[in-house]
Amino acid sequence: MNENQLLLPGSQSEAGFWIETSRHRDWLMNEAKRQLTFFSASCRDEPGFHTLGHDGSPLPGKLQELHTTTRLIHSYALGHLSGFKGAERIIDHGMTFLESHHRDRDHGGYLWALDGDQIKDDRKLAYGHVFVLLASASAKLAGHPDADKLMTDVRSVLEKHFWDEEAGLFRDEWNRDWTPFSTYRGMNANMHGVEAMLAAFEATGDEIYLFRAGRILDFFIGKIAPSENWRLPEHYSSDWQINRDYAGDPMFRPSGTTPGHSFELGRLQLQHWDLSGRTDPNALDRARRLIAQALNDAWLPGGGLAYTLDFDGRVANASRFWWPITEAIGAVAALIALDRRPEDEEWYRKLWTYANETFVDHQHGGWFPAVDGAGAVVTSIFDGKPDIYHSLQACLFPLSGRLSRMIPLEKPEYSDKPQTPFS
Repeated sequence: MNENQLLLPGSQSEAGFWIETSRHRDWLMNEAKRQLTFFSASCRDEPGFHTLGHDGSPLPGKLQELHTTTRLIHSYALGHLSGFKGAERIIDHGMTFLESHHRDRDHGGYLWALDGDQIKDDRKLAYGHVFVLLASASAKLAGHPDADKLMTDVRSVLEKHFWDEEAGLFRDEWNRDWTPFSTYRGMNANMHGVEAMLAAFEATGDEIYLFRAGRILDFFIGKIAPSENWRLPEHYSSDWQINRDYAGDPMFRPSGTTPGHSFELGRLQLQHWDLSGRTDPNALDRARRLIAQALNDAWLPGGGLAYTLDFDGRVANASRFWWPITEAIGAVAALIALDRRPEDEEWYRKLWTYANETFVDHQHGGWFPAVDGAGAVVTSIFDGKPDIYHSLQACLFPLSGRLSRMIPLEKPEYSDKPQTPFS
């Protein structure tokens, strides 16, 4: 047996569902620990985090965006909850940087980007602020002593500046002093708002989070998706009409639809249904339609998922990035947990096999951000290995055996004392 065979996430000959086998579950946990070990090198000796190259060495520059800080807090909180020793150091480092650098002492809220100690981008974005809420909820679940203070602060900012009670959705962006920046409205910030509010509900039990997450889901999956053949347009006007002519940043606000976001929203719909007592008779069917449409539209010849689609489902940008695969894995794993069907297992094995053969870096750890049609690593818009958040969740969510977040029956004790990384 060669090395690659030893590293396969499961055996294609095994009957049943991979997530029920010890071989696959052991593989998932080992891969999660390899990622947590690799990204532990992100922590600077000074405030902030490094971006890591493919080999794990720090890249030059000190630019740090809000979603990077908060996703590292969230990811290592999940690592702490799964027993990874040393996660506390990353959580503490991120929480300190949020307070010392991202938090705007003059106007309130959180600044989007810092370059060392200098403000690089002072916009106030809903996308960034909902990730602050996610970080605070995850840190609270991990037992961090400053989590409640952070959650109280970001909740008040979201309430005052971003939440549109009439629409039941988040507004997107402001200048630093909270003067209007644009009338843009988007799905992405709202989707991650659902993610953050479900986490906040689990951390606090406050049902306002569950209720508001449901309102966002009702708009996008209950209203928009059925009228768009189960595809989700990304961009909207200030009165929440689809803006089909929007042409923003082609990589970070691409036109058309983004199937990776359909996977995320589908999984979040299932999570919300689970946390709400599974009372909505239509939630499971809506989530399945959304996930299935994205898989069928976006799966490319030779493997991989297209980055974007036209409104009718034709491939617009065939770039193969790592994160849509991870979100598809999480979505299909959620379906298997609730409504297992043979076709779900077929997709689950296909997705993991492709990810393992192309994106997982078996030499250094972490995942490569982009590959070509032949599965070879390519240079992309992403520097180095930019993110642990997506790929870590792809490993941990199937292991949890539930649709809510990975919360063990007995939480590991939180300590701010230095610990040895996983051994």
